[in-house]
Amino acid sequence: MRQLGELEAEIMHRLWAWGRPATARDVLTDINKQRPLAYSTVKTVADILHHKGMLERHKEGRAWVYEPTCTRQQYTAALMQQALGSNPDPAGTLVSFVERMTPDEADALRSALRAVKRRSEA
Repeated sequence: MRQLGELEAEIMHRLWAWGRPATARDVLTDINKQRPLAYSTVKTVADILHHKGMLERHKEGRAWVYEPTCTRQQYTAALMQQALGSNPDPAGTLVSFVERMTPDEADALRSALRAVKRRSEA
């Protein structure tokens, strides 16, 4: 899975934050609060995200309604897995990653490891 482009990320972040399906027009309206963008641009990028498998879509009337196929956490985890898998020294990479963590991030990692262990034991 490749990292999202700038507008792809803007669209996905909105859909993840909203937690509901939305049209390209909905996304455009929100983006236009910060900067002007053409409807056709948002629609094209949403279609690209659909073809990449990042968005599902269905018709409501004449409009396509888009919804993410994965959560923000699943997307981030896939990027992390890809980076780790492409590295000849995954253990060293993890050590470097953990060394850069804040105390709160380290606590979150410990909590995640405990949750995974509980699931595997169940």
